[in-house]
Amino acid sequence: MRRIAKVSVVVVAGLAIGVGCVVWMSLVRGFSARDKPSPHEAMMARMARHYATPRAMRDAVNPVRYSPEILSEARAHWADHCATCHGNDGKGRTQIGGNLYPPAPDMTLSDTQSLRDGELFSIIENGIRLTGMPGWGDGTAESVQESWQLVHFIRHLPKLSADELVEMEKLTPRSRAEFEQMNAEEQFLAGAVPPQGVAPEHEQGQHHH
Repeated sequence: MRRIAKVSVVVVAGLAIGVGCVVWMSLVRGFSARDKPSPHEAMMARMARHYATPRAMRDAVNPVRYSPEILSEARAHWADHCATCHGNDGKGRTQIGGNLYPPAPDMTLSDTQSLRDGELFSIIENGIRLTGMPGWGDGTAESVQESWQLVHFIRHLPKLSADELVEMEKLTPRSRAEFEQMNAEEQFLAGAVPPQGVAPEHEQGQHHH
């Protein structure tokens, strides 16, 4: 009981300091999502991530047995659902991921790789409040299976090969403009005229008055 009480005091004190710093910063210079999170905010985010995982789940071991087939399914799922924010390589260097507050983390680094399987699973399933990470779980067996498969893929991120990245790039959703540009380039290389309404690459970005 004493240990729990001490931990609670530390948590409350840390949150109080963090909230105080955030309030002070907002009063002095406003609160912009373009700012880099302060050390206190980063500490609060790590604490929120830790305590967002139910205690019974933290020590859970991945029940899905690793195999090349499982990794392939997870890789395709990641490219289709997760890469928009996290990037195919998991480093978060995307337009959306880089502009979130806090920014999407580099998941190849120890801050993510040191998390337990159960913590990664819980983050995928339930998300993290007050961040850009939504909860993807819906309680179905299919959702649970997919989340555990993604845990395997996250563990694999530091070892991702160039060939895997090329494969994933083909599966990553594109905006209409990106799709039309890619289609125009493919037709140009094949000797065809670019589709109507899509300017050749060398003309794009030029403004006519």
